[in-house]
Amino acid sequence: MTLQELQSQALQLSTGDRWQLVQVLLDSLKREVTLKPKRENLSRLRGVAKISAATGESNTQAD
Repeated sequence: MTLQELQSQALQLSTGDRWQLVQVLLDSLKREVTLKPKRENLSRLRGVAKISAATGESNTQAD
């Protein structure tokens, strides 16, 4: 079934059924968006947890 056919059939539904369909679609999109981490946010954190020994620095309190 094509998107156009699906849209045509959806428009033939009653108003209540269309609202229910909208809610189901929105819920599925919300779940999909919340399950996928945003890559741009993760890429900004790259290197934040580097070990200071790798840079030659020392933490005097830990020593």
